[in-house]
Amino acid sequence: MGHHQLPETMKAAVMTEPGNIIIEEQDVPQPAEDEVLIQVMAVGVCGSDVHYFEHGRIGRFVVEKPIILGHECAGIVASVGSKVSRLKEGDRVAIEPGVTCGRCTACKEGRYNLCPDVQFLATPPVDGAFVQYMTIREDMVFPIPDHLSFEEAAMNEPFSVGIHAARRSKLAPGTTLAIMGMGPVGLMAVAAAKSFGVERIIVTDLEEVRLEAARRMGATHTINVRNEDAQAVIRELTNGVGVDTAWETAGNPKALQSALYSLRRGGKLAIVGLPAQDEIALNVPFIADNEVDIYGIFRYANTYPAGIKFLSSGQHDVMSLITDRYSLEETQQAMERALHNKSGSLKVMVYPNGK
Repeated sequence: MGHHQLPETMKAAVMTEPGNIIIEEQDVPQPAEDEVLIQVMAVGVCGSDVHYFEHGRIGRFVVEKPIILGHECAGIVASVGSKVSRLKEGDRVAIEPGVTCGRCTACKEGRYNLCPDVQFLATPPVDGAFVQYMTIREDMVFPIPDHLSFEEAAMNEPFSVGIHAARRSKLAPGTTLAIMGMGPVGLMAVAAAKSFGVERIIVTDLEEVRLEAARRMGATHTINVRNEDAQAVIRELTNGVGVDTAWETAGNPKALQSALYSLRRGGKLAIVGLPAQDEIALNVPFIADNEVDIYGIFRYANTYPAGIKFLSSGQHDVMSLITDRYSLEETQQAMERALHNKSGSLKVMVYPNGK
């Protein structure tokens, strides 16, 4: 592709304070020698974006000055820095949002999600993707095939959490898995488990519309915990034995306890969801007596190429999860929609360069 004349200014959706987003004109950034400029085509709204929008902080990360949210993103390479070799103008790409140092012990071990100096999009003070153009280091950018939509490529971010959980908890083909909580991450976790060849995927939630979506993603059994006892149903489905693996993706103490009690002896528990409180009562004798393995899950590492392959395979109907679509000018409404999570709403998507 020939070099397009790039605009000098662009629109950015800036959160001036929690709950308030304005549209600002900003200069189109220039990529450094090892960076590419991305024309952002689709951005998914994530739980953490919503949390900053509502509360202005997550743990030690506090919004102290205006910030641009959004980190699940995909787009088109608009220009490349002088030392970029892997990508070219016009490439359609998915963007991994955490730029790590590459030098610390965590990075050297390949566990770069634990890098203490990560610059993660939309985590204060780093600006995110609710912009028409953004720069990012080239090693965080992954080409996608022509038949994969920008929306699906943006969904590779929550999908990556599921892939990482699968790898950490040693998910094996032909095994049984319970997943507690069918928010967007939980739904993509179902798709990941399906990609890993799990035989039975049993899921729980309070909302029928989310359980229905989970079935579309590949769940074999759904349990509505409003009117069913998850533990009892799972015992029944597994002939009293319990599941091989359980993932908690809701960030809910009850769901975590339920996940633990759903396990067979020697089972594995992955904690994906972040609860609001720090301390949660867990049955320690049960954990010891049953030799339960417990895995903390923080984002993901080395998942993007695999995720793109899985999503490109055509076995996941990810597009059906996108229920709400907004332009960049409507970012405030998009965030409010995700925050109030109206019934029937699953995934909210923003299109910075037009729907």
